[in-house]
Amino acid sequence: MDTVTLEPSLYTVKAVLILDNDGERLYAKYYDGTYPSVKEQKAFEKNIFSKTHRTDSEIALLEGLTVVYKSNIDLFFYVIGSSHENELMLMAVLNCLFDSLSQMLRKNVERRALLENMEGLFLAVDEIVDGGVILESDPQQVVHRVALRGEDVPYSEQTVTQVLQSAKEQIKWSLLR
Repeated sequence: MDTVTLEPSLYTVKAVLILDNDGERLYAKYYDGTYPSVKEQKAFEKNIFSKTHRTDSEIALLEGLTVVYKSNIDLFFYVIGSSHENELMLMAVLNCLFDSLSQMLRKNVERRALLENMEGLFLAVDEIVDGGVILESDPQQVVHRVALRGEDVPYSEQTVTQVLQSAKEQIKWSLLR
């Protein structure tokens, strides 16, 4: 009996999706060329939603991929990996994303609140996964890093007082070095 041994890889996540309760895409980030066109991605998302929106389980094998998912009020969160991927790793990414958003949105994880805070979602996903590689699985760290990036508001969008305060801080830190 031949057994195929697969080389270990850091590229564990193939996609992160958030769909609403109608199966429409709110957020999708694909990390490889499994579904290269938007048309193929949307068809895949419809297929995933039709198979998972009425079940209470947390994992599915679909089209040769491992899909872990969670639903909350009117949102469905999906993390997708290859069929041989460790489900616990994918679930850690999913839980980190959900818990991070829950903290950032003050436990109000629903469609409207998510749409109002899309920049926070983009930053959180970028902190958790980069190019398919899992970077962070601690929601506290993700929320902290997103909050730090949120403070880097461009000078054109700040008031004069905020710009002067920022300049004072920079001068103070340069003198302390």
